[in-house]
Amino acid sequence: MKSIRILIAVPLLVALLTGCSTSFTNLQTTPPEHYETLGPVTGKASGSLGILGTAYYFIPMGLNSRIERAYQNALEQAPGATELINVTYSESWFWWIIGTGRTVTITGEAIRGIEQ
Repeated sequence: MKSIRILIAVPLLVALLTGCSTSFTNLQTTPPEHYETLGPVTGKASGSLGILGTAYYFIPMGLNSRIERAYQNALEQAPGATELINVTYSESWFWWIIGTGRTVTITGEAIRGIEQ
């Protein structure tokens, strides 16, 4: 009976601890040798963790892609921009009825590479 409990508990524990994950996001790459600055930009994107009680929020809703979406939103603020330099990242969160919301703000200087 004890071994059956272990056979059930171990996979359940592993599933709970590894259920959601995301990879690292590189916010600033090495800029090209020659580039034109297009001005300061800001982008925001939000995601949520929700469903169940306060300590048990576990369903990500737009959470894992919020950094990429905020970066893309910032690039769209300067037409023709290809990347950002001098990037800053900030995150805020708030409670809503059945979850928490997380908002990412990315600011930086929009640039466009110039071919020589």
